Amino acid sequence: MNPRVLRRFIIICIVMSLAVPVVALGFHYFSPPPGDYETRQGDIHLTTAYSQANQGNETMAAREYQSALEAFDRALEAHPNHRGALMGRALVFIQTERYEEAIAQLRDLIAFLNETLEDDDLTGRGALAAAHANLGIVFDRMGRYEQALEHYMQAITIDDETVSGPALVDRIIHQPHPATVRDRAVYIATQLELPEEERRLRIPEQDAEQRMYRP
Repeated sequence: MNPRVLRRFIIICIVMSLAVPVVALGFHYFSPPPGDYETRQGDIHLTTAYSQANQGNETMAAREYQSALEAFDRALEAHPNHRGALMGRALVFIQTERYEEAIAQLRDLIAFLNETLEDDDLTGRGALAAAHANLGIVFDRMGRYEQALEHYMQAITIDDETVSGPALVDRIIHQPHPATVRDRAVYIATQLELPEEERRLRIPEQDAEQRMYRP
């Protein structure tokens, strides 16, 4: 065989072996799994809504919450049972005080994760812990403290690290050190041990600082 032809063949093989992984990586980056793009859009609207609400712009916040919900719905159309979209919907319901809808959404997410979670799925375990933590927050806000404590403890048992503090976005938008699930669980447990007339389970200035959890 002509040496130049052989050398050209070898060069082509090397180039192809390098190009295929690059093309595959680019395809994965520019073509994310179904529902991921819409979920990221929902997260952007949700973060903007938090910020607007914190600044007292309730009308703008309401618009952003609605846009977030629509984005999460589109994600679920593309990929039913998308974890991030299901959690996102629950967060919108919590922040807009649609608590019964939040409870139903979080219970559905918890049931789905319990049915499908694999032992080595660390992200899924984090999502399950976050769902229990957020369900605890809903019950906490509704004054159903025993149920709140139950779900806080489940969140801590499943993945203490996930619920050990707020997400980065919450530390930026809100305050540096809001109470964690563990802090609140300890406080509720301590108060429930007191006679009913001595309990102080709601502290408005501290309750307002409680933040939702995202996996």
